Amino acid sequence: MTGVQVHVKVCCMASIDEVHLAARLGARAVGLVGDMPSGPGVIGAQAAAEIAREAPSGLDTFLLTGAVRAADIANELASCPASTVQIVRHIDPEEYPALIEAVPKVQRVQVIHIEDESALALAARYTPFVHAFLLDSGRTSGATPQFGGTGNTHDWSISARFVAQTELPVYLAGGLKSGNVFDAVTQVRPYGVDLCTGVRTNDQLDEAKLQTFMAEVRRAGAALNT
Repeated sequence: MTGVQVHVKVCCMASIDEVHLAARLGARAVGLVGDMPSGPGVIGAQAAAEIAREAPSGLDTFLLTGAVRAADIANELASCPASTVQIVRHIDPEEYPALIEAVPKVQRVQVIHIEDESALALAARYTPFVHAFLLDSGRTSGATPQFGGTGNTHDWSISARFVAQTELPVYLAGGLKSGNVFDAVTQVRPYGVDLCTGVRTNDQLDEAKLQTFMAEVRRAGAALNT
């Protein structure tokens, strides 16, 4: 990773003002939580579309979707001009060709929930269809599955192995905050990091928390580049 900067994606944007704040403090991307079944930061498809239209030029906008069918994902993107779609469920890979045909210019990021070592096999499953991965701490089964925003970390040793086995960019998510992001980045060596609850206070983006987080990310990047 010599000479490579760790990219920061700030998720759960609630307003265009939060987007501008994140961009001003150095975020490369923001996440907009559209119609999702669970998790924090849900603003709905209409609000996500409005923010995406007003986002600063050069800032990547990720639309988070819980949909599992290509047609449904494409319909969400038809009204939301996000640059990237973040697919939070482990969808059937056979849905991807139709999605690519429907929205070929939208970047595709597949979320992989690191529940155990079986997550490592999912890299090969999705690599032909996506531009990047995002490793998170969701639960994909049980009575109340969660697909993001848990505030929990996962086994970073598995994430490090995932990063090592793919040539695609990988974002690390799941319970990151200023107090642990240095260790997370130096252990996993991701392309970027993603967070939500770690920089929010009373459901609002906290400027001081984000500044501290960004400083720790830069410190971790510097450590990797020495």
